Amino acid sequence: MWGILEILPMPPKGMSAAPESATPFAQPGEPLWQALGWHPSPDQLQQLIGLQQLLREWNSRLNLTRLVEGEDFWIAQVLDSLWPLLPWLREAPDAALRCIDVGTGGGFPGLAVAIALPNAHLTLVDSVGRKLQAVQAMAEALGLGERVELRGERIEVTGRQQRCRGQFDLAMARAVAAAPVVAEYLVPLLAPQGQALLYRGQWSGSDQADLERALLRLKARISRLEQRELPAGRGLRTALLLDASDRCPSTYPRAVGIPSKFPLGQEG
Repeated sequence: MWGILEILPMPPKGMSAAPESATPFAQPGEPLWQALGWHPSPDQLQQLIGLQQLLREWNSRLNLTRLVEGEDFWIAQVLDSLWPLLPWLREAPDAALRCIDVGTGGGFPGLAVAIALPNAHLTLVDSVGRKLQAVQAMAEALGLGERVELRGERIEVTGRQQRCRGQFDLAMARAVAAAPVVAEYLVPLLAPQGQALLYRGQWSGSDQADLERALLRLKARISRLEQRELPAGRGLRTALLLDASDRCPSTYPRAVGIPSKFPLGQEG
């Protein structure tokens, strides 16, 4: 299980120890970063280790995620959050991107992206207030507070706010809803030349057809589709990048609950 991780007897200096019931402390070895295709700086690595420790502590009070220990954290959280962003990580690591993470839950991919892109500003959206409070506390503890903004609301509301609509270079959603629903959430948020990133698992021709029907309504298109197998048998992942082909119609996103109940292109 620990082929890409290094088992350590104690947490790094300054971090509290994991609970006795937790898996032994481990930090990633070089094979993890080779598998990702990007390597964090020493400071970024310490922030990622700190994020795992904070997630442990908050998970003892609030069920944020089951993906906290060992490969669950380093592969299924960190690597899975970052691999679709390799073009930015490699070519524009210092870009002052305006990013939004829709349905951030326990803080992924948003907090991982904030660490990996040190000049990016992240807006994290979730309708569950307790989770958002935990994510805010983690962001501040990691020194990310000035670059991370939290919004406790439904995304259909966010997409109609002047402060958010049409404002982001990169809009992301991971494990939130069906692709046509996620597209309706994200596309209205895009600035000119902005892109939406959909994190998916398995992907089929019928999935793509459903998404493309929705994108016709949203005035957007698929600009890139990439797939990869995560290490250690963690399964196939799909990343889709969407570009706006024209201004998103003002009718989208529709009212709260309507996008998920009646996905675009499937209303009839």
